[in-house]
Amino acid sequence: MPETMTDAPALGETVDLRAAFDGAGIGEVLAGLERDLVGLRPVKARIREIAALLLVERVRQGCGLATEAPTLHMSFTGNPGTGKTTVALRMASILKALGFVRQGQLVSVTRDDLVGQYIGHTAPKTKEILKKAIGGVLFIDEAYYLYRPDNERDYGQEAIEILLQVMENQREDLVVILAGYADRMEDFFTLNPGFRSRIAHHIDFPDYADDELLAISESMLARQHYRLSPEAGAVMARYIARRRAQPYFANARSIRNALDRARLRQANRLMAAPQPIPKAALTIIEPADLLASRVFAAPAADGSD
Repeated sequence: MPETMTDAPALGETVDLRAAFDGAGIGEVLAGLERDLVGLRPVKARIREIAALLLVERVRQGCGLATEAPTLHMSFTGNPGTGKTTVALRMASILKALGFVRQGQLVSVTRDDLVGQYIGHTAPKTKEILKKAIGGVLFIDEAYYLYRPDNERDYGQEAIEILLQVMENQREDLVVILAGYADRMEDFFTLNPGFRSRIAHHIDFPDYADDELLAISESMLARQHYRLSPEAGAVMARYIARRRAQPYFANARSIRNALDRARLRQANRLMAAPQPIPKAALTIIEPADLLASRVFAAPAADGSD
């Protein structure tokens, strides 16, 4: 006769997942992600799927169902300026709201924060970063630089071994997100299978389309109480198309840099006015503030503005 589980949960009742979703507060985080980030449809869809998995896992625990903490370490791949760090911040908020990490802080680092320059330097550096990240999310940008097989005196492998151990032993209170270019991350995982086996979610961040970058530029300006004049909006669209064709284009990051320089030109243009200016002029970016960019001259060898 089969053994009876006397402590098995009663499964005849219903579960209101929508109420659990609303009660956890993750709806606000997802709504903010939708509102604040232009485009990234596949990324947002994947974050919603992960949030649903975590919510159901928490409800299962509440029902007394046997459960094992899911592996939550992730890989974010894509070109610079595609929102990886921003999404990692929102992911940390979701993990905290659902109780999968205690504090929900995001600690963002690169190789230099983890790897020392001499014997005995790397372990303390890596452990100090991990100490700060425990209870939240550790975001390692350009993670492939941790591994340099062509340099026998490199100490990146020591950092990798420490990270792998902590990712396995403390995965109930630390989520590690590795980020970088897709092709380099694939090579990194091939050379470091220990990382691949610990990564549960691989999310690719696509480049923004030109119209999305224009919307991003308008949003960036609006947050600082600026706007493009109608004529400047048309110039900005031309700027985006030209800048994308040049080297070292970094999506939203390049747009932010361009707008910073446009504001600098606007300030100098206004200061040169011989008479008092309308207050509204303080908020408007005009075509001249953009057309002075080297992007509209001969293509810059370094792709700079």
